[in-house]
Amino acid sequence: MRRDFHNWYSSRLGRNMELLVFGEGGVPVVVFPTSRGRFFEYENSGMIHVLAQKIEECQLQMFCVDSVDGESWYNHGVHPHVRVMRHLAYESYILHEVAPLMQQLSGRQQICTTGCGFGGYHALNFALKHPDLTAACITMSGTFDLRPFMNGYYDNDFYLNNPVDYVPNLADSWFLDRYQQMRIVLAAGDHDIGLGENFRMAEILGRKGIPHWLDVWTGAEPDDWPLWQRMALKFF
Repeated sequence: MRRDFHNWYSSRLGRNMELLVFGEGGVPVVVFPTSRGRFFEYENSGMIHVLAQKIEECQLQMFCVDSVDGESWYNHGVHPHVRVMRHLAYESYILHEVAPLMQQLSGRQQICTTGCGFGGYHALNFALKHPDLTAACITMSGTFDLRPFMNGYYDNDFYLNNPVDYVPNLADSWFLDRYQQMRIVLAAGDHDIGLGENFRMAEILGRKGIPHWLDVWTGAEPDDWPLWQRMALKFF
């Protein structure tokens, strides 16, 4: 399996950012790590191994990015608005630096997003904000309401990055029409700490007529890599 390491200085984030690319073709998938996770997490946790056949057969090409969660949502040493702004800089990095690399290497214009745990938030939020770029979104044990990270602070920038808040109010046909073409998967185990958020997000999507697949794994162990490995085999 081809494995390439990339490292460049991001002017949007003001520091070097690293990522790993697995495979030589197929559907390009940006992999967001779990909370404060690193770009090598997906590989070290066995996810690349379980998807190896599809990667080697050029059905999938995985782009495992680094996070800046410790500088944004989890940075309790700065004002909540600063956390949101750092998140927006990260989104800009994915949109304007990582996505073009994915398009160049895969030869495809649209991408898929995925993430486990907190990475599920990044995957869904990015997909919903950029449906012209994103053809599919697969979340595993995701979380979709970030108000607990804001210490009671609320502003418009946060609202526009909290899916449980902005999706119910979406009326723009540019977004809604593109959501009709997107594959959205919300996968969670019945013991997941964020199971309720997945039900809530699915209800919100349903009320807006947005196609989605809520898949609850009954009898599953708590959210962790063995469960997510089996989810990846099913949904990719």
